[in-house]
Amino acid sequence: MSLRVETSVIPESARHASEVERAYEYCRRTTRTHAKSFYFCAQFLPREKRRAIYAVYALCRHVDDEVDELTVSDEQGARAAVDRWRTELDEVYRGGSGGASPVLIAWRDMLAHYRIKPELPLELMRGVLMDTFQKRYETWDELRVYCYRVASVVGLMSSEIFGYREPITLKYAEDLGIAMQLTNILRDVGEDLALGRIYLPREDLVHFGVTEDELARGEVNDRFRALMGFEVARARGFYHEAEKGIPLLERDTRFTVLLAARLYGRILNEIERADCDVFTRRAHLSFGAKLRAAPRVWREARRL
Repeated sequence: MSLRVETSVIPESARHASEVERAYEYCRRTTRTHAKSFYFCAQFLPREKRRAIYAVYALCRHVDDEVDELTVSDEQGARAAVDRWRTELDEVYRGGSGGASPVLIAWRDMLAHYRIKPELPLELMRGVLMDTFQKRYETWDELRVYCYRVASVVGLMSSEIFGYREPITLKYAEDLGIAMQLTNILRDVGEDLALGRIYLPREDLVHFGVTEDELARGEVNDRFRALMGFEVARARGFYHEAEKGIPLLERDTRFTVLLAARLYGRILNEIERADCDVFTRRAHLSFGAKLRAAPRVWREARRL
Protein backbone atom coordinates (compact mmCIF):
# COMPACT_ATOMS: atom_id res chain seq x y z
CA MET A 1 0.00 0.00 0.00
CA SER A 2 1.40 3.36 -0.96
CA LEU A 3 1.05 6.45 1.15
CA ARG A 4 -0.01 9.68 -0.53
CA VAL A 5 1.70 12.72 0.92
CA GLU A 6 -0.05 16.03 0.22
CA THR A 7 2.19 19.04 -0.05
CA SER A 8 0.88 22.21 1.47
CA VAL A 9 0.53 25.12 -0.86
CA ILE A 10 1.05 28.61 0.47
CA PRO A 11 -1.84 30.81 -0.71
CA GLU A 12 -0.94 33.64 -3.05
CA SER A 13 -2.29 36.20 -0.57
CA ALA A 14 -0.02 34.84 2.17
CA ARG A 15 3.03 34.96 -0.09
CA HIS A 16 2.18 38.55 -1.03
CA ALA A 17 1.75 39.53 2.62
CA SER A 18 5.13 38.03 3.48
CA GLU A 19 6.78 39.86 0.61
CA VAL A 20 5.27 43.16 1.76
CA GLU A 21 6.44 42.58 5.33
CA ARG A 22 9.98 41.91 4.13
CA ALA A 23 9.86 45.07 2.03
CA TYR A 24 8.83 47.21 4.98
CA GLU A 25 11.50 45.59 7.12
CA TYR A 26 14.08 46.50 4.48
CA CYS A 27 12.89 50.11 4.55
CA ARG A 28 13.06 50.10 8.35
CA ARG A 29 16.65 48.88 8.35
CA THR A 30 17.59 51.46 5.73
CA THR A 31 16.14 54.22 7.90
CA ARG A 32 17.80 52.93 11.05
CA THR A 33 21.20 52.76 9.34
CA HIS A 34 21.21 56.09 7.56
CA ALA A 35 18.94 58.44 9.53
CA LYS A 36 19.40 57.82 13.23
CA SER A 37 17.57 60.92 14.48
CA PHE A 38 14.73 60.41 12.02
CA TYR A 39 14.50 56.75 13.03
CA PHE A 40 14.51 57.64 16.74
CA CYS A 41 11.58 60.04 16.29
CA ALA A 42 9.61 57.64 14.09
CA GLN A 43 9.50 55.06 16.88
CA PHE A 44 6.73 57.06 18.53
CA LEU A 45 4.37 56.80 15.56
CA PRO A 46 1.57 54.22 15.30
CA ARG A 47 2.74 51.09 13.48
CA GLU A 48 1.06 51.74 10.12
CA LYS A 49 2.23 55.32 9.92
CA ARG A 50 5.70 54.34 11.06
CA ARG A 51 6.05 51.74 8.30
CA ALA A 52 4.83 54.20 5.68
CA ILE A 53 7.36 56.80 6.83
CA TYR A 54 10.14 54.22 6.50
CA ALA A 55 9.04 53.60 2.89
CA VAL A 56 9.15 57.31 2.09
CA TYR A 57 12.60 57.69 3.59
CA ALA A 58 13.99 54.58 1.89
CA LEU A 59 12.95 55.83 -1.55
CA CYS A 60 14.52 59.23 -0.94
CA ARG A 61 17.68 57.62 0.36
CA HIS A 62 18.12 55.19 -2.51
CA VAL A 63 17.63 57.81 -5.20
CA ASP A 64 19.96 60.26 -3.48
CA ASP A 65 22.64 57.65 -2.87
CA GLU A 66 22.64 56.47 -6.48
CA VAL A 67 23.05 60.00 -7.75
CA ASP A 68 25.78 60.82 -5.23
CA GLU A 69 27.74 57.71 -6.16
CA LEU A 70 27.56 58.43 -9.87
CA THR A 71 27.63 62.21 -10.09
CA VAL A 72 31.39 62.66 -9.70
CA SER A 73 32.39 60.24 -12.47
CA ASP A 74 29.25 59.58 -14.51
CA GLU A 75 26.65 62.33 -14.70
CA GLN A 76 24.83 60.56 -17.52
CA GLY A 77 24.69 57.43 -15.37
CA ALA A 78 23.18 59.43 -12.53
CA ARG A 79 20.44 60.75 -14.80
CA ALA A 80 19.80 57.24 -16.12
CA ALA A 81 19.45 55.93 -12.56
CA VAL A 82 16.87 58.60 -11.75
CA ASP A 83 15.02 57.90 -14.99
CA ARG A 84 14.81 54.23 -14.00
CA TRP A 85 13.33 55.14 -10.62
CA ARG A 86 10.85 57.46 -12.33
CA THR A 87 9.74 54.74 -14.72
CA GLU A 88 9.35 52.11 -12.03
CA LEU A 89 7.55 54.46 -9.65
CA ASP A 90 5.20 55.54 -12.44
CA GLU A 91 4.38 51.88 -12.99
CA VAL A 92 3.55 51.53 -9.28
CA TYR A 93 1.20 54.52 -9.47
CA ARG A 94 -0.48 52.93 -12.48
CA GLY A 95 -1.14 49.77 -10.49
CA GLY A 96 1.79 47.70 -11.73
CA SER A 97 4.54 46.00 -9.76
CA GLY A 98 7.28 48.54 -10.41
CA GLY A 99 9.88 45.79 -10.33
CA ALA A 100 11.30 43.69 -7.51
CA SER A 101 12.81 46.51 -5.43
CA PRO A 102 11.66 46.17 -1.79
CA VAL A 103 11.32 49.96 -1.67
CA LEU A 104 8.77 49.93 -4.48
CA ILE A 105 6.97 46.90 -3.05
CA ALA A 106 6.51 48.88 0.17
CA TRP A 107 5.40 51.94 -1.80
CA ARG A 108 2.81 49.93 -3.69
CA ASP A 109 1.30 48.79 -0.40
CA MET A 110 1.61 52.23 1.19
CA LEU A 111 -0.27 53.93 -1.65
CA ALA A 112 -3.26 51.72 -0.89
CA HIS A 113 -3.51 53.49 2.48
CA TYR A 114 -2.15 57.00 1.96
CA ARG A 115 -2.71 59.44 -0.86
CA ILE A 116 0.66 60.76 -1.96
CA LYS A 117 0.56 62.62 -5.25
CA PRO A 118 3.04 61.28 -7.82
CA GLU A 119 4.26 64.83 -8.43
CA LEU A 120 5.94 64.84 -5.03
CA PRO A 121 8.48 62.01 -5.47
CA LEU A 122 9.10 63.26 -9.00
CA GLU A 123 9.89 66.72 -7.63
CA LEU A 124 12.29 65.11 -5.17
CA MET A 125 14.08 63.43 -8.07
CA ARG A 126 14.41 66.77 -9.85
CA GLY A 127 16.06 68.13 -6.73
CA VAL A 128 18.46 65.22 -6.42
CA LEU A 129 19.43 65.66 -10.07
CA MET A 130 20.34 69.30 -9.41
CA ASP A 131 23.53 67.98 -7.82
CA THR A 132 24.60 66.67 -11.22
CA PHE A 133 24.78 70.10 -12.81
CA GLN A 134 24.61 72.81 -10.14
CA LYS A 135 27.59 73.15 -7.78
CA ARG A 136 27.02 76.79 -6.76
CA TYR A 137 23.97 78.88 -5.83
CA GLU A 138 23.96 82.60 -6.56
CA THR A 139 21.07 83.61 -4.30
CA TRP A 140 18.98 82.36 -1.42
CA ASP A 141 16.00 82.09 -3.77
CA GLU A 142 17.97 79.59 -5.89
CA LEU A 143 19.01 77.57 -2.87
CA ARG A 144 15.48 77.62 -1.50
CA VAL A 145 14.25 75.85 -4.65
CA TYR A 146 16.81 73.11 -4.02
CA CYS A 147 15.80 72.84 -0.35
CA TYR A 148 12.15 72.62 -1.34
CA ARG A 149 12.76 69.83 -3.82
CA VAL A 150 15.00 67.62 -1.70
CA ALA A 151 13.45 68.26 1.72
CA SER A 152 10.15 70.13 1.72
CA VAL A 153 8.54 67.57 -0.57
CA VAL A 154 9.53 64.90 1.97
CA GLY A 155 7.55 66.87 4.52
CA LEU A 156 4.62 67.12 2.13
CA MET A 157 4.64 63.36 1.54
CA SER A 158 4.97 62.69 5.26
CA SER A 159 2.06 65.02 6.01
CA GLU A 160 -0.26 62.76 4.01
CA ILE A 161 0.78 59.94 6.33
CA PHE A 162 0.65 61.97 9.53
CA GLY A 163 -2.80 63.38 8.75
CA TYR A 164 -3.77 67.04 9.13
CA ARG A 165 -6.82 69.26 9.54
CA GLU A 166 -6.20 72.31 7.37
CA PRO A 167 -4.46 72.86 4.03
CA ILE A 168 -2.17 75.52 5.54
CA THR A 169 -0.46 72.65 7.38
CA LEU A 170 1.36 71.89 4.15
CA LYS A 171 2.93 75.35 4.12
CA TYR A 172 4.37 74.68 7.55
CA ALA A 173 5.61 71.28 6.37
CA GLU A 174 7.49 73.07 3.58
CA ASP A 175 9.06 75.39 6.16
CA LEU A 176 10.23 72.49 8.29
CA GLY A 177 11.82 70.83 5.28
CA ILE A 178 13.70 74.02 4.41
CA ALA A 179 14.86 74.40 8.03
CA MET A 180 16.16 70.84 8.14
CA GLN A 181 17.90 71.00 4.77
CA LEU A 182 19.55 74.29 5.63
CA THR A 183 20.73 72.66 8.87
CA ASN A 184 22.23 69.83 6.79
CA ILE A 185 23.97 72.36 4.55
CA LEU A 186 25.50 74.25 7.48
CA ARG A 187 26.60 71.04 9.19
CA ASP A 188 28.15 69.62 6.02
CA VAL A 189 30.02 72.62 4.57
CA GLY A 190 33.34 70.78 4.78
CA GLU A 191 32.04 67.49 3.40
CA ASP A 192 30.33 69.21 0.49
CA LEU A 193 33.48 71.12 -0.38
CA ALA A 194 35.27 67.80 -0.78
CA LEU A 195 32.68 66.96 -3.43
CA GLY A 196 33.18 70.28 -5.18
CA ARG A 197 29.90 71.74 -3.93
CA ILE A 198 29.19 75.00 -2.12
CA TYR A 199 25.55 75.39 -1.19
CA LEU A 200 25.97 78.64 0.75
CA PRO A 201 24.57 81.38 -1.54
CA ARG A 202 27.25 83.42 -3.29
CA GLU A 203 25.39 86.62 -2.40
CA ASP A 204 25.84 85.78 1.29
CA LEU A 205 29.51 84.93 0.85
CA VAL A 206 30.05 88.31 -0.80
CA HIS A 207 28.03 90.16 1.81
CA PHE A 208 30.14 88.78 4.66
CA GLY A 209 33.42 88.91 2.72
CA VAL A 210 34.02 85.16 2.72
CA THR A 211 35.85 83.77 -0.33
CA GLU A 212 35.70 80.30 -1.81
CA ASP A 213 39.45 79.99 -1.28
CA GLU A 214 38.95 80.58 2.44
CA LEU A 215 36.28 77.92 2.51
CA ALA A 216 38.58 75.51 0.69
CA ARG A 217 41.26 76.14 3.33
CA GLY A 218 38.75 75.60 6.12
CA GLU A 219 39.35 79.03 7.65
CA VAL A 220 37.12 79.83 10.62
CA ASN A 221 37.53 83.58 11.01
CA ASP A 222 35.23 86.35 12.22
CA ARG A 223 33.75 86.85 8.76
CA PHE A 224 32.93 83.17 8.43
CA ARG A 225 31.40 83.11 11.92
CA ALA A 226 29.22 86.08 10.98
CA LEU A 227 28.11 84.27 7.82
CA MET A 228 27.27 81.13 9.76
CA GLY A 229 25.45 83.14 12.41
CA PHE A 230 23.29 84.68 9.68
CA GLU A 231 22.48 81.30 8.15
CA VAL A 232 21.79 79.72 11.57
CA ALA A 233 19.34 82.52 12.34
CA ARG A 234 17.67 81.95 8.98
CA ALA A 235 17.24 78.25 9.72
CA ARG A 236 15.85 78.97 13.19
CA GLY A 237 13.30 81.30 11.65
CA PHE A 238 12.00 78.46 9.50
CA TYR A 239 11.88 76.10 12.49
CA HIS A 240 9.91 78.68 14.46
CA GLU A 241 7.43 79.14 11.63
CA ALA A 242 7.11 75.39 11.03
CA GLU A 243 6.11 74.64 14.61
CA LYS A 244 2.87 76.57 14.06
CA GLY A 245 1.69 73.65 11.94
CA ILE A 246 2.23 70.90 14.51
CA PRO A 247 -1.09 71.46 16.37
CA LEU A 248 -2.83 70.97 13.00
CA LEU A 249 -1.52 67.42 12.66
CA GLU A 250 -3.36 64.36 13.94
CA ARG A 251 -2.68 63.98 17.62
CA ASP A 252 -0.82 60.67 17.34
CA THR A 253 1.90 62.27 15.21
CA ARG A 254 2.49 65.62 16.92
CA PHE A 255 5.13 64.39 19.33
CA THR A 256 7.16 62.75 16.57
CA VAL A 257 7.19 65.89 14.41
CA LEU A 258 7.90 68.25 17.30
CA LEU A 259 10.70 65.98 18.52
CA ALA A 260 12.23 65.79 15.04
CA ALA A 261 12.13 69.58 14.71
CA ARG A 262 13.67 70.14 18.14
CA LEU A 263 16.41 67.53 17.76
CA TYR A 264 17.40 68.71 14.32
CA GLY A 265 17.29 72.30 15.48
CA ARG A 266 19.75 71.47 18.24
CA ILE A 267 22.35 70.62 15.60
CA LEU A 268 22.54 74.39 15.09
CA ASN A 269 23.42 74.74 18.77
CA GLU A 270 26.19 72.19 18.30
CA ILE A 271 27.57 74.17 15.36
CA GLU A 272 27.70 77.27 17.52
CA ARG A 273 29.24 75.33 20.41
CA ALA A 274 32.03 74.25 18.06
CA ASP A 275 32.69 77.91 17.22
CA CYS A 276 31.35 77.27 13.71
CA ASP A 277 34.10 74.81 12.86
CA VAL A 278 32.24 72.73 10.29
CA PHE A 279 35.43 71.69 8.53
CA THR A 280 37.11 69.36 11.02
CA ARG A 281 34.09 68.07 12.95
CA ARG A 282 30.50 67.10 12.22
CA ALA A 283 27.87 68.50 14.57
CA HIS A 284 25.54 65.83 15.87
CA LEU A 285 23.48 64.78 18.90
CA SER A 286 24.33 61.71 20.91
CA PHE A 287 21.70 59.07 21.59
CA GLY A 288 21.78 60.10 25.24
CA ALA A 289 21.02 63.71 24.30
CA LYS A 290 18.04 62.56 22.26
CA LEU A 291 16.72 60.50 25.17
CA ARG A 292 17.12 63.39 27.60
CA ALA A 293 15.26 65.74 25.27
CA ALA A 294 12.30 63.43 24.65
CA PRO A 295 10.35 63.73 27.98
CA ARG A 296 10.21 67.52 27.91
CA VAL A 297 9.16 67.58 24.26
CA TRP A 298 6.55 64.89 24.98
CA ARG A 299 4.99 67.03 27.71
CA GLU A 300 4.95 70.03 25.39
CA ALA A 301 3.38 68.01 22.56
CA ARG A 302 0.57 66.84 24.87
CA ARG A 303 -0.44 70.47 25.39
CA LEU A 304 -0.78 71.20 21.67
